[in-house]
Amino acid sequence: MTEPATDRRAALKERSRQAIVRAAAELMDETGGTAFTVDELAERADVSRRTVFNHFASLEDVFAEVCAEVLGELIEKLAVPIDAAATGGPTTEPGPAMLDELAEVVRSTDLVTPMAYLTRTLGGTDAGGPWHANLLTRALSQVGEGLTAVLRRRHPGADPLDLQLLVSAFTGGVLVCHAHWWERTGAADDDASRAVWAELLDRLIHQLRTGFASTR
Repeated sequence: MTEPATDRRAALKERSRQAIVRAAAELMDETGGTAFTVDELAERADVSRRTVFNHFASLEDVFAEVCAEVLGELIEKLAVPIDAAATGGPTTEPGPAMLDELAEVVRSTDLVTPMAYLTRTLGGTDAGGPWHANLLTRALSQVGEGLTAVLRRRHPGADPLDLQLLVSAFTGGVLVCHAHWWERTGAADDDASRAVWAELLDRLIHQLRTGFASTR
């Protein structure tokens, strides 16, 4: 059976987009930063300059996409079903059960390695710098959308707004923790840095759990 022309075009478009993102990730890793041009990116991805801008409005958009893919392990891990006996099954309110799911995923995921990579490749020395913070905010926003979608599938009776509020509070807290982690560790990828990250993450989860519990 012949594949419809629209499906072939969509598949080709997606392959081009993925090629651009992979090429950007390679260049960021090789150069240790983002000091490369659209032309260099297009050449590495084997696409035209025009194709790059057909998919992304700017290089910053490409960088944000790379960040989101690096952090995408969170979504993949949450998408794996958790034993219903351990979680008590699907719930309808974004209370402790859903927060515990998010906490379990983040605690069991090595975020230090990707955060150290992103901090190094995005460049800069100011953990609160607007350019760096903006890219991470955009990346975490995309991750948050994915996490919200997964939680919605796992808890179909939950209110969509409440889910979004829970996830946005969580991802926003992760962004704040990242800034403090960077200031305290210099974005190192080692055991001491992981200990600092675990400390900050525990504090975030405690604050969120206490806050949500106080409204019940």
